[in-house]
Amino acid sequence: MFELETLPNGARILSAPMRDAASVAVVVAIAAGSRCEEPAAGGIAHFAEHMMFKGTERRPTARDISQEIDGIGGEFNAFTGKELTAYYVKCAAADGGTALDVLGDMVLHSRFDAEELEREKGVIVEEINMYTDTPRDIVGQVYDAARYGDSPIGRPIIGTKETVRAATRETFLGYLGTWYRPERIAIGLGGGADPALVEAVRERFGALPGDPTPPLPETVVPAIADPIVAIESRDGDQAHIVLGVDGLPAADPDRYPMAVWQAVLGGGMSSRLFTEVRERRGLAYYVFGHHASYADTGSYAVQAGVDLARVDLAVETIAAELRRMATEPVGADELAKAKRYLIGRTVLGLEDPRGRIMFGLRRELLEDGWVDLDEVVRGIEAVTAEDLLRVGERIVRLDRAVLAAVGPLEDPEALRAPLGA
Repeated sequence: MFELETLPNGARILSAPMRDAASVAVVVAIAAGSRCEEPAAGGIAHFAEHMMFKGTERRPTARDISQEIDGIGGEFNAFTGKELTAYYVKCAAADGGTALDVLGDMVLHSRFDAEELEREKGVIVEEINMYTDTPRDIVGQVYDAARYGDSPIGRPIIGTKETVRAATRETFLGYLGTWYRPERIAIGLGGGADPALVEAVRERFGALPGDPTPPLPETVVPAIADPIVAIESRDGDQAHIVLGVDGLPAADPDRYPMAVWQAVLGGGMSSRLFTEVRERRGLAYYVFGHHASYADTGSYAVQAGVDLARVDLAVETIAAELRRMATEPVGADELAKAKRYLIGRTVLGLEDPRGRIMFGLRRELLEDGWVDLDEVVRGIEAVTAEDLLRVGERIVRLDRAVLAAVGPLEDPEALRAPLGA
């Protein structure tokens, strides 16, 4: 499924050949993100991602870059997370060389033109405004800030208006020079990649100096003795809430039980959360669970947009479902259904060249190496009801829960009481 080559300087080439695939996905991924930022440079990882599209020495303008990808009918984009940044192009297999040439040029030779930089500040400030004006989006940041405090994971990926406006060319070069180094870079080739692309990657990325990078900044999770309730009060017809507990690090031995645990509780329209919160009680239009795992910590959280008159009942219902997952064994039929759901979703995600190579890159850079689909399926199928109960006991401590809410709410105690901690 995957083939890995590590270059002498530490950069990795991960290939995911797909026989008969007519397209190829070329990805340059870096094991760095907002977690790596200094507080005064908040948002620089995301800002740098934007600037990679603004021009290189060979392609001086954003239009030069986009025209070249448009000229092969390709799709290209990028994303920044807390521990991972990636740039990708998906195109016809015959044009993989062009995709690699453009991506390599962007990542290694972007100009960071001062005038373009100042113009892009306005774009990102408006992006911040867009998120801030959307309660469903911003409630997750309220939660992260309450759970992780001022540690890097607790700060917004996009930064603040102040840190974005303060960024200079030197800020970018300092961040990239520290973190965009070969040992943190992996180039992914998924789908119908020409074998000659591997040699092209060697030539382009193999000459980079192999200087080591610093360790990731430590995540110091503030001690939580009692449930934390963080409210951002604003007008609206709905309250958006996130109720979260502890989670597991990315490479934790219980990663497969954790995935099945999440599938039972929050995976799909027949999950416990969707059934109880929406279908039976009509408390929310949307409700879902999400496990955010990082190198050294994690958090499991449930998010919902709920009826203002029944926020307390929504919190109580979600808390009860979390508690059930830590105290009552999951039945055989429900366990089997969750496994089938998880395997099916995994298979669907790996059918696309970009989905397959991103799966491998995440495992290679953020966990303990890539794995074949067969190993993933075996890991899921091996999960027992006892495993799920153990995971629940590990993470569900409602006396250490964090509840974030955005909406016309004022009283934290009114939301703390339904937790029953």
